[in-house]
Amino acid sequence: MEALILVLHVLAAVVIITLVLLQQGKGADAGASFGGGASQTVFGGQGSGSFFGKMTALFALIFFVTSFSLAYLASQQAKNISGAADLVPAASHVSNSVDMPKLGESKKKAPESKSDIPSTN
Repeated sequence: MEALILVLHVLAAVVIITLVLLQQGKGADAGASFGGGASQTVFGGQGSGSFFGKMTALFALIFFVTSFSLAYLASQQAKNISGAADLVPAASHVSNSVDMPKLGESKKKAPESKSDIPSTN
């Protein structure tokens, strides 16, 4: 079902692109996209503007319906995935803890080491 909706979605997108490219600009002649003035009668007395406009609106509606359908199917699949959180390992409890010094306590001197790394006392 999802594959059928996806194919319909892609086809609607291609048809919308084609119809938009075939439509004429506001200043163009009625037959500019077909190469001559004799083609004005192909779509009736109003020209091709209303035909392409209606077809674009129809395929835009199909595109939106398929978009919402695909989004709904994806959300249903995400809800059906169970146990995904079980794969994350739990954090282990650290038993060796360090006590924080209280304010006003004097610092103990660290034993002298023979390392080249400076110590932060």
